[in-house]
Amino acid sequence: MDWKDLSFSQKQRLAYIDFKLLFVGYVTRAEVVNYFSQGLSSASRDITLYKELCPSNMEYDSRDKCYYQTAQFKPLVEHDAKKTLAKLANQISDGLDAIADIDFPVEAPSQLNVPDIFIVARLVQATINKKAVSIIYTSLSSGSGAREIVPHSIVDNGLRWHVRAFDRKSSSFRDFVITRISKASILEAEVNHGEDKLDDHQWMRMMPLRLVPHPYNIRHPKAIELDYSMTNGMLELNVRAAMAGYLLRRWNVDCSNKALLRGEEYQLWLENTPTLYGAQNLEIAPGYHFADENGWK
Repeated sequence: MDWKDLSFSQKQRLAYIDFKLLFVGYVTRAEVVNYFSQGLSSASRDITLYKELCPSNMEYDSRDKCYYQTAQFKPLVEHDAKKTLAKLANQISDGLDAIADIDFPVEAPSQLNVPDIFIVARLVQATINKKAVSIIYTSLSSGSGAREIVPHSIVDNGLRWHVRAFDRKSSSFRDFVITRISKASILEAEVNHGEDKLDDHQWMRMMPLRLVPHPYNIRHPKAIELDYSMTNGMLELNVRAAMAGYLLRRWNVDCSNKALLRGEEYQLWLENTPTLYGAQNLEIAPGYHFADENGWK
């Protein structure tokens, strides 16, 4: 049977199987049953049909009762990078990019950098299955080189996608820009003590941020209060310390103690600047270099 001869519902189910194999590394018959609320025999037929169309994509492990991705895996469905990243960020796993039949009238700003979806798939697989990854990474400071990382989260920081991971080379948790990863291979060995997400203190630490209309750059603060759905003139957020710098830069939040930055682009001010003490990646936060005026930096 050919893909074009399948019904829409069949394509839905096969695309789901394909998505699970690509981004998780395995799929079970029970998952297909539960996701589509169908009987066991129907799910078996879908898996059999998938194997007919892609005989080299998966192999069955009778002990785990699970179909695992093979080294010869080639996706049955084309997974558009931008759409798939958005789906992953919103916990959507239908894999239906190629067969969507609705064109929603919604546009987003163009992205200049889109990660390789197969690199993303390896990182997601490693994160879900708690595995390390061997990568070739090109940094601005040291160029290209091999590294072993233990990823725990994929993040859209507003400008680019990066993976938060333990870096075995520096023995620390770091952010790696995904577009700078040219090769990724999952390692079978178990991760070591101290490499888990719970050991990433910058990730686990939540920081309270109080954002208010900029006291000097905004003539009509009510407009800003409406923009950000502020309550009593303030927007209160809890942000991971590892992510604070990205958020503050993305929204051009003035992080100086006395709201020193001038310009129409600075519409928000961080009222409780001492909350940033001890956080990393703050060099990119607007006005942070003024934050040592009161001696807390």
